[in-house]
Amino acid sequence: MTTEIYILTVLVLIFLTLGFWIIRLENKLRKLLAGKTSTLDDSFSLLQNKITSLEKFRANTIDHLIILDKKSQHAISGVETIRFNPFKGAGEGGNQSFATAIVNEHGNGVIISSLYSRDHTSVFSKPVHNMKSPFEMTAEEKEALQKAQESANTRG
Repeated sequence: MTTEIYILTVLVLIFLTLGFWIIRLENKLRKLLAGKTSTLDDSFSLLQNKITSLEKFRANTIDHLIILDKKSQHAISGVETIRFNPFKGAGEGGNQSFATAIVNEHGNGVIISSLYSRDHTSVFSKPVHNMKSPFEMTAEEKEALQKAQESANTRG
């Protein structure tokens, strides 16, 4: 008889433990379904739709970032201006002359130079490809180009 009581006691404890777990799971399920859906299948379906929507958004965002990256490589990323006096000692012009380099991160762009004197002002433009120009550059233009390239390389 005592073994039957022990077995019955163990069965009651198992039954109470299982009942507690079922109630606990039931409460968790109610909390899970407390949103816009009434069944677990509806909840999973809603979550799947949201995941699909997020995956599409992610793919679109990656495509957009790739396009922006390609465009940014051609955008101006370095600009530098050097002012100078081309008539050292003659006193004409002061530091009104300048050389401005405008380049992208690949060293492609333009150098615009101006030589100023009391009588006239001359403006020059030289294309730049891979940090080189097919036209001879002055020391000021070379300095402006070097500083513009350094500026372009320190961004981003």
